[in-house]
Amino acid sequence: MEWICKTYNVPAKRGGRVIYSGNGKDEYGTIVSASGGYLNIRLDSAKHAAPFHPTWKLRYLA
Repeated sequence: MEWICKTYNVPAKRGGRVIYSGNGKDEYGTIVSASGGYLNIRLDSAKHAAPFHPTWKLRYLA
């Protein structure tokens, strides 16, 4: 995850909250891990985590 933070200049961290807006609506989610340059995020509306690009339609919450 450190590589993702440095490469994409994002404040990603395990347990961090995000808003994903790629489905035409805002969906909240939680970062659970990172793999292969992607963040694995479990959206609040989903059972399982899925890979998301760190800069594609994601907003990081403080």
